[in-house]
Amino acid sequence: MIGLTGEVLEPGMPGYDAARKPAMARFHHIRPRAVVRCASTEDVVRTLDIARREGIHVVPRGGGHCFAGRSSTEGIVLDLSPLRSVSVSAGVATIGAGATLSDVYDELAPHGLTLPAGCGATVGIAGLTLGGGLGILGRRYGLTCDRLRAARVVLADGRVVDCAADREPELFWALRGAGGGQFGVVTSLVFDPVPAPDATRFELIWPRADAAAVVAAWQEWAPDAPDGLSANLKITATEVVAFGAMLGTESAVPLPPPATERMARMPYGELKRSLATLGSAEPAEPGPVVSKSEFFRRPLPARAIASLLASSGEDVELNFTPMGGAYNRVPARESAFVHRTERFLLEHAGLDAARVRRSWATVHPWGSGRVYPNFPDPDLTDWARAYHGDNHSRLARVKHAYDPRRLFRFPQSL
Repeated sequence: MIGLTGEVLEPGMPGYDAARKPAMARFHHIRPRAVVRCASTEDVVRTLDIARREGIHVVPRGGGHCFAGRSSTEGIVLDLSPLRSVSVSAGVATIGAGATLSDVYDELAPHGLTLPAGCGATVGIAGLTLGGGLGILGRRYGLTCDRLRAARVVLADGRVVDCAADREPELFWALRGAGGGQFGVVTSLVFDPVPAPDATRFELIWPRADAAAVVAAWQEWAPDAPDGLSANLKITATEVVAFGAMLGTESAVPLPPPATERMARMPYGELKRSLATLGSAEPAEPGPVVSKSEFFRRPLPARAIASLLASSGEDVELNFTPMGGAYNRVPARESAFVHRTERFLLEHAGLDAARVRRSWATVHPWGSGRVYPNFPDPDLTDWARAYHGDNHSRLARVKHAYDPRRLFRFPQSL
């Protein structure tokens, strides 16, 4: 791998073990043949050339956060973390594919701008965008990928293309929501950012005994709330927490009276940092987290809520995310992200895979059968329809056009 401007780390070299590890503990045992820290688009081109000639599997890694381990391999990991620049010109943000959300928010804040995206500081902007991108501004401004205006991509044959609505339009369509690492290696993204608002942060807490009543009320209200209100719901072994943000005028929250209520007006950046841990699964004991999820188009009946709470017990955390608003005002065929008619997303997370699967199975009969591409699930059988719905056939054609030899392959890839 001579000639790369980036750093090449191989087993036994200083820093290899730290660089090779993805954020998900389930995949720490996978040892790549090499980790290439790409400092330029040209580094990606040269590394892909080596991978093609030598027949070595290669995967890109931005934040390294993938529930299905798609940013891990026993071949070559393309570590894009050196490509983390963020610049703003004429109101347009150009962001390197190795930037994390904390990089993005910190660099956009002085311009009074932000992106509708998640709260996890270490999540990579590229992976989040390519799989859709949910966040507390999403019900007002849409998915992260809905703000994407262009992207630079290194294709499987080594060509570098700049795609947008009027350049390589099929590739640009596919990059917006199909899931990362399937069509090429994205090295930079161009976004239309939004104003960073002051907002009211809220956190409402109930004892777990009130969970059934809170879930019943939340699912009837949160997906239809005003666009400026995003209210997630988290159920742990001991408590129920509704949290999120209100933009502009504060709105009524028609939920049962909480045991604890916290509200504060604050700048958007501070609000995002304060919510970072609330939206993530954090088991009481350390270990690799297992996750399963599904979208829902209709509220769960009382009997399903009761079964869900009994099945999840103390071992499985439940996370409800509202859809609706701007998420659902984009036609399903306008981008690769097909999930534009869902009411909410329910994630089951825990250390015990059997308990997580059992929790998921209790409410699956009421689900839509669709799965968020950024929450990939290795257990899925009909994964093509679950992730892509009616967009799958078009995505398959894009895959064949841009990666006919399937250099970018992994289980459940197109």
